[in-house]
Amino acid sequence: MKPVQYFSDDYLTQCRTATPKQVLTFLEDYRLMQSPDDKSKLISIKIPESLLAAFRTQCDLNGFKYQTQIKQLMLDWLCHKLSE
Repeated sequence: MKPVQYFSDDYLTQCRTATPKQVLTFLEDYRLMQSPDDKSKLISIKIPESLLAAFRTQCDLNGFKYQTQIKQLMLDWLCHKLSE
């Protein structure tokens, strides 16, 4: 089930005042993030073992692959920041 996105009044006001260039930039950035040709990059990140273990356990319990969930959290955060 996909989540429903709710927009604040402030966000909607900001959208109404966006210039055509700002709208196009946002749409192009979003399109690039969704591209099937977007290659993955192997990175190294230090995460406390207890945090990673708890995160992996929750992902397992909810039927998610933990690395996929990390990527989804990053994408959700970025989309939220782009929409501010």
